[in-house]
Amino acid sequence: MLLCMRTTLDIDDAVLQQAKELAARTNRPLREIIEDMLRESLARMAKSPSDRPVKLIKSSARPGVRPGVNLDSWADLLDVMDGLDDSPGR
Repeated sequence: MLLCMRTTLDIDDAVLQQAKELAARTNRPLREIIEDMLRESLARMAKSPSDRPVKLIKSSARPGVRPGVNLDSWADLLDVMDGLDDSPGR
């Protein structure tokens, strides 16, 4: 048994127009086009790069991480990148 739920969505006019044109070109209902787009987007998000390990690239000129940089704290890293870290030696 196929279960469907009716819902109302606000969709950008340009995006909706593109979806309607695709539906017309492929002779498929707009509903199927939008469902396929949602499925594809959800699948892509499930395989997000944030789930993959990050390889740190070391520079031969300045090997390693700068002194005092804590790679385990997003807040500390953001402060350093934003120039908010006023620690001596930086």
